[in-house]
Amino acid sequence: MTISSDGQGFEGATFAMTSFKGATLRSCDVSGVTMRSVEVAGLDIDSHDLFFGSLIVNGVDVVPLVDAELDRRFPGRELQKAQTPESLRDGWVAAQTAWEATVTSTPPELIDAHVDDEWSLAQTLRHLVLATDAWLHGGIMGMEQPFHEIGQIFTGAADTGFDTSIFQADAPTFEEILAVRAERQQMVTDFLSTATPGLLAEERDDPWGGGDWHPTVGDCVRVILEEEWAHLRYVRRDLALLG
Repeated sequence: MTISSDGQGFEGATFAMTSFKGATLRSCDVSGVTMRSVEVAGLDIDSHDLFFGSLIVNGVDVVPLVDAELDRRFPGRELQKAQTPESLRDGWVAAQTAWEATVTSTPPELIDAHVDDEWSLAQTLRHLVLATDAWLHGGIMGMEQPFHEIGQIFTGAADTGFDTSIFQADAPTFEEILAVRAERQQMVTDFLSTATPGLLAEERDDPWGGGDWHPTVGDCVRVILEEEWAHLRYVRRDLALLG
Protein backbone atom coordinates (compact mmCIF):
# COMPACT_ATOMS: atom_id res chain seq x y z
CA MET A 1 0.00 0.00 0.00
CA THR A 2 1.29 3.47 -0.94
CA ILE A 3 0.02 6.63 0.74
CA SER A 4 1.06 9.93 -0.80
CA SER A 5 0.11 13.51 -0.15
CA ASP A 6 0.71 16.84 -1.87
CA GLY A 7 -0.37 18.78 1.21
CA GLN A 8 0.40 18.72 4.89
CA GLY A 9 -0.07 14.97 5.21
CA PHE A 10 0.20 14.04 8.87
CA GLU A 11 1.73 17.29 10.16
CA GLY A 12 0.98 17.69 13.85
CA ALA A 13 -0.65 14.26 14.09
CA THR A 14 -0.21 11.92 17.05
CA PHE A 15 0.08 8.16 16.61
CA ALA A 16 -0.36 5.95 19.66
CA MET A 17 -0.26 2.15 19.85
CA THR A 18 0.16 2.04 16.06
CA SER A 19 2.30 -0.39 14.10
CA PHE A 20 4.55 0.91 11.31
CA LYS A 21 6.41 -2.38 11.15
CA GLY A 22 7.96 -2.86 7.71
CA ALA A 23 6.73 0.51 6.43
CA THR A 24 8.80 2.56 3.98
CA LEU A 25 8.99 6.36 4.01
CA ARG A 26 10.56 7.84 0.89
CA SER A 27 11.15 11.55 0.23
CA CYS A 28 9.12 12.43 3.32
CA ASP A 29 9.64 15.28 5.78
CA VAL A 30 10.08 13.81 9.27
CA SER A 31 11.95 16.79 10.74
CA GLY A 32 10.92 17.56 14.30
CA VAL A 33 9.23 14.18 14.78
CA THR A 34 9.22 13.03 18.40
CA MET A 35 9.22 9.32 19.23
CA ARG A 36 8.78 8.03 22.76
CA SER A 37 8.74 4.43 24.04
CA VAL A 38 9.10 3.10 20.50
CA GLU A 39 10.44 -0.22 19.25
CA VAL A 40 13.26 0.55 16.80
CA ALA A 41 14.98 -2.82 16.26
CA GLY A 42 16.07 -2.86 12.60
CA LEU A 43 15.06 0.78 12.01
CA ASP A 44 16.98 1.92 8.90
CA ILE A 45 17.39 5.66 8.28
CA ASP A 46 19.20 7.05 5.25
CA SER A 47 19.32 10.82 4.81
CA HIS A 48 21.79 12.92 2.84
CA ASP A 49 20.51 15.93 4.83
CA LEU A 50 21.31 14.25 8.15
CA PHE A 51 24.46 16.35 8.59
CA PHE A 52 22.59 19.65 8.37
CA GLY A 53 20.72 19.08 11.61
CA SER A 54 20.52 16.80 14.59
CA LEU A 55 19.21 13.31 15.29
CA ILE A 56 18.63 12.69 18.96
CA VAL A 57 18.62 9.07 20.14
CA ASN A 58 18.15 8.53 23.87
CA GLY A 59 19.30 12.08 24.53
CA VAL A 60 22.43 11.80 22.35
CA ASP A 61 22.92 13.67 19.08
CA VAL A 62 24.25 10.85 16.92
CA VAL A 63 24.96 12.95 13.81
CA PRO A 64 28.62 13.65 14.73
CA LEU A 65 29.08 9.94 15.50
CA VAL A 66 27.65 8.91 12.13
CA ASP A 67 29.77 11.50 10.34
CA ALA A 68 32.95 10.26 12.05
CA GLU A 69 32.14 6.63 11.26
CA LEU A 70 31.57 7.42 7.58
CA ASP A 71 34.92 9.23 7.50
CA ARG A 72 36.50 6.08 8.92
CA ARG A 73 34.83 3.85 6.33
CA PHE A 74 35.63 6.18 3.44
CA PRO A 75 39.20 7.51 3.83
CA GLY A 76 39.44 10.99 2.36
CA ARG A 77 35.74 11.76 2.80
CA GLU A 78 36.55 14.30 5.51
CA LEU A 79 38.25 16.43 2.85
CA GLN A 80 34.89 17.20 1.22
CA LYS A 81 34.79 20.10 3.70
CA ALA A 82 38.33 21.30 2.90
CA GLN A 83 39.00 24.99 2.40
CA THR A 84 42.37 25.06 0.64
CA PRO A 85 43.17 24.15 -2.99
CA GLU A 86 45.71 21.55 -1.84
CA SER A 87 43.24 19.76 0.44
CA LEU A 88 40.47 19.90 -2.15
CA ARG A 89 42.85 18.33 -4.69
CA ASP A 90 43.67 15.58 -2.19
CA GLY A 91 39.97 15.06 -1.50
CA TRP A 92 39.21 14.77 -5.20
CA VAL A 93 41.96 12.19 -5.72
CA ALA A 94 40.67 10.16 -2.74
CA ALA A 95 37.10 10.18 -4.05
CA GLN A 96 38.14 9.13 -7.57
CA THR A 97 40.36 6.36 -6.23
CA ALA A 98 37.46 5.01 -4.19
CA TRP A 99 35.12 5.21 -7.18
CA GLU A 100 37.60 3.42 -9.44
CA ALA A 101 37.80 0.54 -6.98
CA THR A 102 34.02 0.24 -6.89
CA VAL A 103 33.47 0.46 -10.65
CA THR A 104 36.21 -2.02 -11.54
CA SER A 105 35.10 -4.55 -8.92
CA THR A 106 31.41 -4.53 -9.87
CA PRO A 107 30.36 -7.64 -11.82
CA PRO A 108 28.83 -6.85 -15.24
CA GLU A 109 25.49 -8.34 -14.22
CA LEU A 110 25.14 -5.78 -11.41
CA ILE A 111 25.89 -2.64 -13.45
CA ASP A 112 22.21 -2.02 -14.21
CA ALA A 113 20.78 -3.83 -11.19
CA HIS A 114 19.16 -1.77 -8.48
CA VAL A 115 17.46 -2.11 -5.10
CA ASP A 116 13.79 -1.06 -5.13
CA ASP A 117 13.60 2.49 -6.52
CA GLU A 118 17.27 3.33 -5.99
CA TRP A 119 19.54 4.08 -8.93
CA SER A 120 21.80 1.42 -10.41
CA LEU A 121 25.56 1.91 -10.70
CA ALA A 122 25.13 3.04 -14.32
CA GLN A 123 22.43 5.54 -13.40
CA THR A 124 24.48 6.84 -10.49
CA LEU A 125 27.48 7.53 -12.72
CA ARG A 126 25.17 9.39 -15.10
CA HIS A 127 23.94 11.49 -12.17
CA LEU A 128 27.51 12.33 -11.19
CA VAL A 129 28.05 13.56 -14.75
CA LEU A 130 25.05 15.84 -14.22
CA ALA A 131 26.28 16.98 -10.79
CA THR A 132 29.69 17.89 -12.21
CA ASP A 133 28.06 19.71 -15.11
CA ALA A 134 25.79 21.65 -12.75
CA TRP A 135 28.47 22.82 -10.33
CA LEU A 136 31.54 23.08 -12.58
CA HIS A 137 30.05 24.14 -15.92
CA GLY A 138 27.00 25.89 -14.48
CA GLY A 139 28.08 27.12 -11.07
CA ILE A 140 31.76 27.91 -11.54
CA MET A 141 31.96 28.62 -15.28
CA GLY A 142 28.49 30.11 -15.68
CA MET A 143 27.53 28.16 -18.80
CA GLU A 144 23.91 28.80 -19.82
CA GLN A 145 23.29 25.14 -20.74
CA PRO A 146 25.88 23.11 -18.85
CA PHE A 147 24.45 19.60 -19.14
CA HIS A 148 25.52 16.61 -21.20
CA GLU A 149 22.63 14.67 -22.69
CA ILE A 150 23.42 11.44 -20.82
CA GLY A 151 23.01 13.09 -17.41
CA GLN A 152 20.62 11.47 -14.93
CA ILE A 153 18.32 14.14 -13.50
CA PHE A 154 16.74 13.74 -10.08
CA THR A 155 13.18 12.46 -9.74
CA GLY A 156 10.56 15.18 -9.91
CA ALA A 157 12.73 17.68 -11.79
CA ALA A 158 10.12 18.10 -14.52
CA ASP A 159 7.54 19.08 -11.90
CA THR A 160 9.72 22.05 -10.92
CA GLY A 161 9.70 23.40 -14.46
CA PHE A 162 13.14 22.04 -15.39
CA ASP A 163 13.47 21.25 -19.11
CA THR A 164 14.28 17.54 -19.06
CA SER A 165 14.10 17.29 -22.87
CA ILE A 166 17.83 18.09 -23.01
CA PHE A 167 18.55 14.56 -21.78
CA GLN A 168 18.42 11.59 -24.14
CA ALA A 169 15.50 9.23 -23.68
CA ASP A 170 17.38 6.00 -24.47
CA ALA A 171 19.83 4.71 -21.90
CA PRO A 172 23.43 4.95 -23.12
CA THR A 173 25.77 1.98 -23.04
CA PHE A 174 28.01 1.58 -20.02
CA GLU A 175 31.04 2.29 -22.21
CA GLU A 176 29.49 5.62 -23.24
CA ILE A 177 28.78 6.47 -19.61
CA LEU A 178 32.34 5.68 -18.56
CA ALA A 179 33.74 7.81 -21.38
CA VAL A 180 31.72 10.91 -20.46
CA ARG A 181 32.32 10.31 -16.76
CA ALA A 182 36.09 10.19 -17.41
CA GLU A 183 35.89 13.47 -19.32
CA ARG A 184 34.11 15.14 -16.41
CA GLN A 185 36.57 13.73 -13.88
CA GLN A 186 39.47 15.12 -15.91
CA MET A 187 37.78 18.52 -16.11
CA VAL A 188 37.59 18.71 -12.32
CA THR A 189 41.19 17.52 -12.02
CA ASP A 190 42.37 20.17 -14.49
CA PHE A 191 40.38 22.91 -12.76
CA LEU A 192 41.73 22.04 -9.31
CA SER A 193 45.30 21.84 -10.60
CA THR A 194 45.38 25.61 -11.08
CA ALA A 195 42.83 26.73 -8.48
CA THR A 196 44.05 29.40 -6.05
CA PRO A 197 42.68 30.60 -2.69
CA GLY A 198 41.55 33.78 -4.38
CA LEU A 199 39.60 31.92 -7.04
CA LEU A 200 37.97 29.64 -4.47
CA ALA A 201 36.74 32.72 -2.58
CA GLU A 202 34.98 34.24 -5.59
CA GLU A 203 31.18 34.24 -5.49
CA ARG A 204 28.98 32.62 -8.11
CA ASP A 205 25.23 32.16 -8.69
CA ASP A 206 23.42 29.03 -7.59
CA PRO A 207 23.32 26.87 -10.77
CA TRP A 208 19.87 25.60 -9.81
CA GLY A 209 18.53 29.16 -9.69
CA GLY A 210 17.90 29.45 -5.97
CA GLY A 211 18.54 33.17 -6.00
CA ASP A 212 19.19 33.72 -2.29
CA TRP A 213 22.39 31.70 -2.06
CA HIS A 214 25.54 32.81 -3.83
CA PRO A 215 28.07 30.01 -3.34
CA THR A 216 31.77 30.61 -3.63
CA VAL A 217 33.79 28.66 -6.17
CA GLY A 218 35.05 26.60 -3.22
CA ASP A 219 31.46 25.85 -2.21
CA CYS A 220 30.76 24.55 -5.71
CA VAL A 221 33.77 22.24 -5.53
CA ARG A 222 32.69 21.01 -2.10
CA VAL A 223 29.21 20.20 -3.43
CA ILE A 224 30.81 18.11 -6.18
CA LEU A 225 32.79 16.24 -3.54
CA GLU A 226 29.71 15.76 -1.36
CA GLU A 227 27.87 14.29 -4.34
CA GLU A 228 30.77 11.93 -5.07
CA TRP A 229 30.98 10.56 -1.52
CA ALA A 230 27.22 10.40 -0.90
CA HIS A 231 26.50 8.44 -4.07
CA LEU A 232 29.48 6.17 -3.52
CA ARG A 233 27.96 5.24 -0.18
CA TYR A 234 24.57 4.59 -1.78
CA VAL A 235 26.08 2.41 -4.50
CA ARG A 236 28.22 0.36 -2.12
CA ARG A 237 25.22 -0.08 0.19
CA ASP A 238 23.06 -1.39 -2.64
CA LEU A 239 25.75 -3.53 -4.26
CA ALA A 240 26.27 -5.24 -0.91
CA LEU A 241 22.55 -6.05 -0.79
CA LEU A 242 22.50 -7.21 -4.42
CA GLY A 243 25.62 -9.30 -3.99
